[in-house]
Amino acid sequence: MVTEQQVRAWVEGYVRAWTSNSRKDITALFTPQAEYHERPYETDWVGREAIVEGWIGRAAWQEGGWHFDWSILAVNGDTAAIEGTGRYKELGTFANLWTVTFDKNGRCTVFRMWNNQV
Repeated sequence: MVTEQQVRAWVEGYVRAWTSNSRKDITALFTPQAEYHERPYETDWVGREAIVEGWIGRAAWQEGGWHFDWSILAVNGDTAAIEGTGRYKELGTFANLWTVTFDKNGRCTVFRMWNNQV
């Protein structure tokens, strides 16, 4: 079972990795066989290396600055539901709903995001 403290630490790591675009920071979040799915953009990255490459490929999204507010909606067993709002100076505002499934070490095995521009 994952704890709220582990979920908070993981999301803080996610924000840190989104800020740094560091391969090391991104890699630390996911298991080797992790999956990353995003809708409605049909993003399906399978495997940590695919996730890292896809993530780094989005670095331009951050140009001009951005901010992310988030909160935990629920934690059930090994999965957490997280609500977030990303505000990008260049791209606009996006409402997010994430489900994140964790392994016993607190790394993500399956990440699902519903991402809607508001």
